Amino acid sequence: MKTAAFPRIRVSGGPFERGEQYGSLARTQVHHARNGYERSFATKGFSWDQAVMQAQGHAEPIRRSFPDIWEEMRGIAKGSNLPFEDILAMNCRTEVLWQALVASHRKATGPGSPLRGFGECSSFAIAPTHTALGHTLVGQNWDWLVHGFDSVILLEVEREDGPNYVTIVEAGLLAKTVMNEHGIGMAVNTLVTSSDGSTPGVPFHVLLRALANCEHVFDAVELLASHPRASSGNYVVGAADGSILNIETAPGDARNINVQVAEHGKTFHTNHFLDSIDGGFDLAPLAMSDSYVRLSRLRELIGINAQAVTIGALDHALRDHTDAPGSICCHPDERSDPSAQWSTVMSVVMDLEKRVLHLAEGNPCQVPRKAVDYSDFLQPNFVKA
Repeated sequence: MKTAAFPRIRVSGGPFERGEQYGSLARTQVHHARNGYERSFATKGFSWDQAVMQAQGHAEPIRRSFPDIWEEMRGIAKGSNLPFEDILAMNCRTEVLWQALVASHRKATGPGSPLRGFGECSSFAIAPTHTALGHTLVGQNWDWLVHGFDSVILLEVEREDGPNYVTIVEAGLLAKTVMNEHGIGMAVNTLVTSSDGSTPGVPFHVLLRALANCEHVFDAVELLASHPRASSGNYVVGAADGSILNIETAPGDARNINVQVAEHGKTFHTNHFLDSIDGGFDLAPLAMSDSYVRLSRLRELIGINAQAVTIGALDHALRDHTDAPGSICCHPDERSDPSAQWSTVMSVVMDLEKRVLHLAEGNPCQVPRKAVDYSDFLQPNFVKA
């Protein structure tokens, strides 16, 4: 169980400078994450050296598409006193894990093969017409490997070259759940197909960092369609003005993007594809089979037709234990290897108009949800240092 608050770390300056501050201030947590991934990769048959080698295949797409983000990673490496190759491998962890999982799928010959994926997420966005506050609400339970309890931070990024943003993220990685000064909020979900692990392109976590720059919801669609993606991923995006969308992506280019509009002012997503994909098939039935019940429960508890959704109602839904341990509020499955167990490491509801995170720093059934107010830091007229 998580008992201590996530470290709050604020950085500023140019890309390399911000990265160096991040790596230095979160050095302990970055090393926890790096060592945790080495153990977790090993459970999938990948040594750390193999992971580093695989990540090198994504270096050129990152440098070409996002040179400033490349500099941020260089800064993180220097500040954390780790080789750059380690930071790159950590930010390619989705691609490393999915290559191993897809390789296991191809070798599988019968039931009981070890195809279980790592981690899950249950995400949503609700338009202001359907919330009691009259504000856009975006949020999720982030379920990940239990080493995340020792490595998650709340990173506050002050910038002159783009919008300020905050992200709840594993130390050493570029971004995860995001809220920025334009009132954009983003929750994410793992997805995996049979074509993951073999496509060159920009890694998932680099795209998450790039999406922190968005001024509008449609910017997220354009960004994801404009760059070759190395892996699958789902993005629940909303804005303070009331716009919300869900964006499913498989590896590749714009042909493998499905944009899903909200129904009755709400959109929900877990870890399986809701639309068809081109050039592969969804591995969720084998890798994340609990995704289906969690999506059903989100829709049932929050209600597709329900009006005036409250923070309390969302908290109740995010604490749900139906089909535990693979429930919306997820707990470790004791049947799994300790290095491969996961849990809900944080739960958040973002009020995009007020720029407030309603955050539970651990399982929401065990840790009280507290408001973290960024109304000053994430306003466009914030006086930057």
